[in-house]
Amino acid sequence: MGLTEATLQAFRWLLEGDSTIWGIVGVSLRVAMLALLSVTPLAILAGFGLATLQFPGRRALIVLVQTMLALPTVVVGLIVYLLLTRNGPMGSFELLFTQQGMVIGQALLAFPILTAMTLSAVQGIDARASETARTLGASPLRAALTVLTEARFAVMAAIATGFGRVLSEIGCAMMVGGNIAGITRNITTAIALETSKGEFAQGIALGVVLVALALGVNFGIAFLQGKGEIK
Repeated sequence: MGLTEATLQAFRWLLEGDSTIWGIVGVSLRVAMLALLSVTPLAILAGFGLATLQFPGRRALIVLVQTMLALPTVVVGLIVYLLLTRNGPMGSFELLFTQQGMVIGQALLAFPILTAMTLSAVQGIDARASETARTLGASPLRAALTVLTEARFAVMAAIATGFGRVLSEIGCAMMVGGNIAGITRNITTAIALETSKGEFAQGIALGVVLVALALGVNFGIAFLQGKGEIK
């Protein structure tokens, strides 16, 4: 099948609602959303704590988080694989080659992004915001929420970036999920598999969906940041 024919076939599948294509998309979205939901509160709390608290080892933790940003996804996949394999410390849970195992891996990928970007966002807020809230009688929790409210657009951008990271990675998903059809095969692993077989139509269809999702998330964030007006 030539490139033109493959492209036409890809759009035909998308428009007709091909169950295989949209099933793969569903796996990707389900895993990515669960990973973000599970890790976002902890990452925001960690980023806020690193930005506002002074304690021994703080600088080392910041460097560790920044180092984790540069870890290749296959390295994270290897770490999670070793944890979940039958002889690993979490082997008894039998999570290897499951969507739950993929959620763990993708949560680890998203954590440093959300933490580092929250840290940067909170540090960029005027320190007087928290001080003013405390002066007006706000509790420490209320003062923290005030600061995070001020940094809300940057935090939303962090969440969008984390979503893009986990949705588009392949190394961790391949190693931990195993690319099992109907169970752990997601957008990126399916694209890699079909392309290696010379079947470009499905890869093109999934690539179109992946780009559309990325554009949708970023336009949504731009809309919120512009208070309803995309510039």
